[in-house]
Amino acid sequence: MCESSGPQGAREAGARLGSLAKAAACPVVVLAAPVSKLAEVVSAIGPHLRPGALVLDVGSVKMVAARIMAEGLPDHVEIVATHPLFGPQSARSGVRGLKIAVCPIRGRGGWRAAAFLCKHLGLDVILTDPEAHDRAVASVQGLTRLIAKVFVEMEPLPTRMTTKSFDLLMQAVGMVRHDAPEVFDAIERANPYAADVRRRFFAHASRLETELSAHGADAAG
Repeated sequence: MCESSGPQGAREAGARLGSLAKAAACPVVVLAAPVSKLAEVVSAIGPHLRPGALVLDVGSVKMVAARIMAEGLPDHVEIVATHPLFGPQSARSGVRGLKIAVCPIRGRGGWRAAAFLCKHLGLDVILTDPEAHDRAVASVQGLTRLIAKVFVEMEPLPTRMTTKSFDLLMQAVGMVRHDAPEVFDAIERANPYAADVRRRFFAHASRLETELSAHGADAAG
């Protein structure tokens, strides 16, 4: 639960509030913290983790998260880096059939987690490693957020006289426009491959703008 939710928000969500020590002593511990806060959380829970416990994160960047957990968590716990490839908008009708990336880091917990997620939640589990994940997500999520940011900056945009393709683009924008700033920062700044994707995207856009401007000048002349 986010801090602003408070006890009432926790009850409405069906969650129980407890101390950090009590939560960290559970057999499965899920870290739902921004990548910028992950090292702090790992340090805080370390002394309270049970031997054999399974620790997972759910962030958008896996190389950084995997390193922080592997270096900061005690040797007696298993570690899995995961990334649900969907958000609240995508999961409004349930998570069955949606994708999740699972990166086993330490122990056999990754394979057990993958089996549980597939069998009991119906998720499409993609077993991968942190580097392959970050390479792919730099384009998949990075480009989506860049395009969405530009569309939002250009609003108001037409809502009535539109095409199906435009409606689909706006639907994609709507699915990410309310993401927390920490999500955008993780995808665009913490992912080591995001900068190269941005450079390529803007280079192609700039080249297209140059070509269109040149053709427009030729037509006017």
